[in-house]
Amino acid sequence: MPDKYSVRYLPVAEDDLLSIYDWIAGDSPARAVAFTEKLDKRINALAANPRLGRVPKHEKLARYGYRVLVIESYLAFYVIHGRTIEIHRVVHGSRHLDDIV
Repeated sequence: MPDKYSVRYLPVAEDDLLSIYDWIAGDSPARAVAFTEKLDKRINALAANPRLGRVPKHEKLARYGYRVLVIESYLAFYVIHGRTIEIHRVVHGSRHLDDIV
């Protein structure tokens, strides 16, 4: 079995997760915990399979080497640097991508 990659969240991606938690917690704190744990678990699955996400259709993102992992209605944008996966953003799929990347 090949060595796993390390997964590292950039500070802005950590802020994204906190914002997602806060938004959902406004209705249900328990659901907020469960959903952010689900996001984190799916993102950390990249350690074993870094190409799990696809190359985005957005030309600018693809050109910069981003990959995107779809988790329900959220998108986790990341790049692979050597043996490290950097999570750059975790955003709702309805967001305009030019404004966030």
